[in-house]
Amino acid sequence: MKRTTEGWGSGLLGVIIFSGSLPATRVAVADFSPVFLTCARAVIAALLGSVFLFALRQPRPQRRDIVPLCLVAAGGVVGFPLLSALALQHITAAYSIVFIGLLPLATAIFGVLRGGEQPKPAFWLFSTIGAAAVAGFALYGSQAGNFAGDLLMVAAILVCGLAYAEGATLSRRLGGWQVISWSLLLSLPLMALIALAYLPTSWGHIQVSSWIGLGYVSVFSMLVGFIFWYQGLALGGIASVGQLQLLQPFFGLLLAAFFLHEPIAWTMLASTLIVVLCVAGAKRFA
Repeated sequence: MKRTTEGWGSGLLGVIIFSGSLPATRVAVADFSPVFLTCARAVIAALLGSVFLFALRQPRPQRRDIVPLCLVAAGGVVGFPLLSALALQHITAAYSIVFIGLLPLATAIFGVLRGGEQPKPAFWLFSTIGAAAVAGFALYGSQAGNFAGDLLMVAAILVCGLAYAEGATLSRRLGGWQVISWSLLLSLPLMALIALAYLPTSWGHIQVSSWIGLGYVSVFSMLVGFIFWYQGLALGGIASVGQLQLLQPFFGLLLAAFFLHEPIAWTMLASTLIVVLCVAGAKRFA
């Protein structure tokens, strides 16, 4: 019970940190290209993670860990950041955030396929209802959609769900912050080369807000958030704790409204209530 409680607490903190990712990305892509932003955030986080790995003399991953670490890097370090940044060139941050409501279902599915978890049938009912509530909220009265943006966000959700499941499974052996740090380190050479190739032609026009956005997604979204998130998934269960992501769209929408002045619908309160009940139900039957 203590492990489960700690897992949910750690997972919730990770969700709160991740909630600022899409609004911060939306701000950053105003002055940085999506490719440069994706690579730069990975490079910065990798350098920070490397300091911790070598300063604390962490053991190197075993050979069996390399493929899962590559999957974490492909989905969490490259796939989701790049696909979501590309999507945010077509849709607003507020609209993109609601796709995160599909992430718990994707994470749970990959948790079954890759993590060997077996939630009860009632879990899938609550998870599906929660995802439907978020999707319905996204579609209701929204004119911010765009086919290319929608497709990119769906792809981002799928690769992110796989990365979460793989990372959580690895965290049971390596530890949460070690998993994301090793994944970042594996991707560092490629990310650094691409970042250099896509350096901005001019730095003078880049606004302070874009630098702040880059800093947030590099330090918090790419490293700190994963530390708490993988720890939560490892302690509380991938499918179970993963349902906390249903709350992420609403945290994110509040941030988008406050910092970006993007409008949010009144249906947010009703959807939030449904989602909270679904999270409680999913936790009960996971």
